[in-house]
Amino acid sequence: MSATLTPETEALLDAILPHVAFDGWSSDAFTAAARDAGMSLDHAHAICPRGATDLAILFHRRGDSAMVSALQTADLDGMRFRDKVAYAVRTRLDVITDKEAVRRGMTLFALPHLAPEGSKLIWDTADAIWTALGDRSDDVNWYTKRATLSAVWGSVVLFWLGDNSPATANTTAFIDRRIDNVMQFEKVKSAVAKNPLTKPFAQALGALTAPIKPPSDRPRDVPGKWDLPS
Repeated sequence: MSATLTPETEALLDAILPHVAFDGWSSDAFTAAARDAGMSLDHAHAICPRGATDLAILFHRRGDSAMVSALQTADLDGMRFRDKVAYAVRTRLDVITDKEAVRRGMTLFALPHLAPEGSKLIWDTADAIWTALGDRSDDVNWYTKRATLSAVWGSVVLFWLGDNSPATANTTAFIDRRIDNVMQFEKVKSAVAKNPLTKPFAQALGALTAPIKPPSDRPRDVPGKWDLPS
């Protein structure tokens, strides 16, 4: 069973972060976190069966939740949709409370047995962004939008980790370039759907449906594909 964000796991997560910079998301850091949180190691393992790995996952999920909260109160009116997506990606970076914890997390989830979990976390971030922006697609676009944004997010994090520019301004410019790349992909996808030679293939993909149909009360302001620049 995966750990969930509760007052106890939040306390453990806060306690482990100072140790992650030195010991990574390791058993030593987890042991120190339990001690600092005033919790027995047995109880800490009872609420986080995989130890530091569970806390690394919760750290990522807490960042996603903070991003969603920030987007819900942001004034996005008047923005082009591609700018809303770029703003959301930048916001996800801005809510990160510990850059070194992210760096160490990249190392952790690069391990072969944890790589699928790391990929799922990236996908979940992309899904959280689209959902927060009101996405209602329920066909193949549900998958392609999350897949392309997952690729964007992964590359952005790698760039950001090495960015020492003031206020990581270079990262903001990098995000804009990557979003522009996605716009080009959407143009190609649109062309494939209209080309007589590839239209049957596009129609076959169109038969795909999203895993969970979006709630009927979700805002209907997001088209099935990203708005293309004029």
